[in-house]
Amino acid sequence: MPNVLEEYRAALERLKEGRPNLVPKGTRITNDAVALEAGRNKGSIKKSRSVFSSLIHEIDAARAAQVQPADKSTVAVKVARSDARHFRKLWNEALEREVSLLIELMEARKKIASLTGEKIFPIRRRSAKNMSPHE
Repeated sequence: MPNVLEEYRAALERLKEGRPNLVPKGTRITNDAVALEAGRNKGSIKKSRSVFSSLIHEIDAARAAQVQPADKSTVAVKVARSDARHFRKLWNEALEREVSLLIELMEARKKIASLTGEKIFPIRRRSAKNMSPHE
């Protein structure tokens, strides 16, 4: 039986390293996956058999340590969404400041124009092609 346990442990190591021979790459590490990778039948590693107790603990530890690609992508999406919300908030705050400053500038120009009697100049001048014939 020790030889069989070594086959299971070798299969477990291949699964942990991501280079299985018999099961598809990226397979979740389970008792059945280890058994299939070792060339045995699914369900051959049973909790009721005391011979497998240390192997089952190793498989459980490997399962806990295994990082699923879907989990990584889910975390990455959450981080990206959080960043997007943060930068959208910063962008809106910048736009609010810009509009506030434009309003303040227009009020200052009106005040200057009323004090000096000059004509108010628009913040942005229109180009000749955008001007209507009435201007």
